[in-house]
Amino acid sequence: MGKRILLILGHPSGTSFCAALAERYIQSAIDAGHEVRQLRLGELDFDPVLREGYQQIQVLEEALSAAQSDILWAEHLTLVYPIWWGGIPALLKGFFDRVFLPGFAFKYRKGKAFPDKLLKGRTAHLLVTMDTPPWYYRWFYHMPGLHQVRKTTLEFCGIKPLRTLTFGPVLGSSEPQRKTWLRQAQAIAAH
Repeated sequence: MGKRILLILGHPSGTSFCAALAERYIQSAIDAGHEVRQLRLGELDFDPVLREGYQQIQVLEEALSAAQSDILWAEHLTLVYPIWWGGIPALLKGFFDRVFLPGFAFKYRKGKAFPDKLLKGRTAHLLVTMDTPPWYYRWFYHMPGLHQVRKTTLEFCGIKPLRTLTFGPVLGSSEPQRKTWLRQAQAIAAH
């Protein structure tokens, strides 16, 4: 039986290698019998800045309200994004800030140090591109852009990351290497 999958493309360009990975993942997931929806953050109309932090309610744009509905619908999320300056793109960070809100993704309770995880029961895949060799990013930089998404965003809200694929260095990569990476994205989506 297929899963309900929401793919979130965190690269602002629809012609990026991230976009190619997303397309291959989506097609493979559909071919495997999964139902897939997608959010291409570069095409959504929203303010990525949480203007007053959590001090005031910032009304969600229609695209972000729809994104919350898609997240609640999904059993599995797949995030496809690049590593820029060691971290995630500002657009993806802004999306998390505006959508993964208290009362939607987590909820603090008086007398408890850690919040209730309101998105429990969901799983995730991360497909991450970078121009740094992945081994170097892991052992010398300690993967801040992966830890931020896996641990302090998804797990914080109850979403269990199952697998992370890193692709790089993309800069200067050959066509055969990119085809191999696309096949890896296809394979992970088929399960």
